[in-house]
Amino acid sequence: MEEKPWFVYILECQDGSFYTGVTNDLDKRMKTQASGKGSKYVRNKKFKKLLHAKQCLSKSDAQKAECHIKTLYKYDKLDWFNPEPPK
Repeated sequence: MEEKPWFVYILECQDGSFYTGVTNDLDKRMKTQASGKGSKYVRNKKFKKLLHAKQCLSKSDAQKAECHIKTLYKYDKLDWFNPEPPK
C-alpha cells in the first residue's frame, strides 16, 4: 500500500484567526473542519477557508513545520507558505 503524502496547512476561521495543522488527506480534513467535526479550535471559531497547504517529506517533517509556524506572528505564517523568490 502506497503511503499518502503529509501536508502542513493553514486555514482561516470566521473571526479572522488562523489555525495550523497537519494531515495526510487534505480534502477529507477540510471537509471535517468545515462540518464542525475537526479540531476544537476550528469548531469554536468556525471554518472559513483553506489559505495554504504545503506537502512535506514525512509526518515528522509536517509536525516540525507545524510547530515552527505556530511560533510565527500571524501574517508571517502566510509568508512561510509563500517565500519570496530569490533576487
